[in-house]
Amino acid sequence: MTQTSSLTTYYNYIDGQEVASSSNETFKVENPANKSEILGEFQKSTEAELNQAVEAAKAALPSWKKTAAPARGEYIQKAARYIEEHAEEYKLQLVREVGKSYKDADAEVIRTIRAMRYLSGESERLTGETIPSWDSQVRGYTKREPIGVVGVITPWNVPLAIAAWKIATAFACGCTVVFKPSSQTPLISQWLVEAYKAVDLPAGVLNFVTGSGSVIGNGIAKHKDIKAVSFTGSNPVGNTINKLIAERGARFQAEMGGKNPFVVLEDADLELATSNVIDGGFGESGQRCTATSRVILMKDIADEFIEKLIPKVEKLKVGNPMNNDTQMGPVVDEGSMKSILEYIETGKKEGAELLAGGKQLTDDECSNGYFVAPTVFGGVTPDMTIAQEEIFGPVISIMVADSYEQALDWANDIDYGLSSTIYTNNMDKAMHFMDNIEAGFTHVNMMTMHSEPQFPFGGIKGTGLGGFREQGSVGIDFYTEWKTGYIKTHDNN
Repeated sequence: MTQTSSLTTYYNYIDGQEVASSSNETFKVENPANKSEILGEFQKSTEAELNQAVEAAKAALPSWKKTAAPARGEYIQKAARYIEEHAEEYKLQLVREVGKSYKDADAEVIRTIRAMRYLSGESERLTGETIPSWDSQVRGYTKREPIGVVGVITPWNVPLAIAAWKIATAFACGCTVVFKPSSQTPLISQWLVEAYKAVDLPAGVLNFVTGSGSVIGNGIAKHKDIKAVSFTGSNPVGNTINKLIAERGARFQAEMGGKNPFVVLEDADLELATSNVIDGGFGESGQRCTATSRVILMKDIADEFIEKLIPKVEKLKVGNPMNNDTQMGPVVDEGSMKSILEYIETGKKEGAELLAGGKQLTDDECSNGYFVAPTVFGGVTPDMTIAQEEIFGPVISIMVADSYEQALDWANDIDYGLSSTIYTNNMDKAMHFMDNIEAGFTHVNMMTMHSEPQFPFGGIKGTGLGGFREQGSVGIDFYTEWKTGYIKTHDNN
């Protein structure tokens, strides 16, 4: 792997070769904790490079498809082992490039390795069925086949793990990949490619192209030879890609925004609940689609909960994520910081009560980065902007409900449907909540962010498009097509 101590130019990876953009233009990526530190220059690619990548993926597809499925899984296993052997380097790169705390970076690397190892096993679980026919001389069966060349478009907030599980699933199923990373985090994304290069993945199976979403992302969506596109990112971008893909009838999988509720009933363990609100709301600076965003409290315990929460928030150590004692680092870039600060001002104007934070941090080690103080609003009502729109930053809105029924209604009164949680020891209400919450996955007495690769991941309503879940045993559905075979025998015995 290339270290980032000096400015380096990085290239696309197409058909096993480094490829420069015909535009002769590059873009720079900076450290969000220290914007004067440039991590590298990357190719501002054109449709010419995208077309080259698709052609390479097409050419590699027949051989890769014929490769024994368990052998395909071996490449994933070996790449996971490579990342594990270089885990410390991957963690530090996530800290430098995304601004994650070391703890959060460590969690992402562990998640990446676990997901790749689990999903490599899907190469041995691509099972079909034998089905009885009405004709005794007919033997019928089904089998899965790879859909073909797939496009993978990934976000900046979890750039290693999300790309890893999408690509691993595609490989297990026999697909070849054109991979476009976020332009905010292309280097850690390239390091995932490096892991596959290190284990001699055949040329053309994985192709990596950097550049703008309007050129490369939209180009992937429109390309006739890309049979499916897996996307994680914002709702506006996802909806744009969806329209482009719909025009040509390709398959689309999108995981987008979240506005995840954290409901606390009267009998909850408030120490646990407040600690998990902080971890879920301010971990990774709140830049997770599964982050805790809305805390809905029963009125009888609201004051006590807030009294326990605010001192914990004010004690959070915000600063340089390279420091071991830092609990929350910067947000990813200037645009994100400005957007978050605008939401905070909107919350104030609409009458929410600012209980903590609410400002940019510029002192000491925060002076040269994009830091926002962990922010808590009280007195939030369901109609407020900060209760409805995804802020994607370290901002938590507290709402106080008169009853469990009202809390559930408020939890569902949102365009998104990704994650949720309820804190209670009342299993009747816990199960009622799990049965009636409008979310793709939910929890009892756990953070909204918790997920594991052996379970399906994804949302409903405005969060998910395409109807396909990622990870779990159903993750292969997106990357495969069914073939039915009928065999006529003439055995008269």
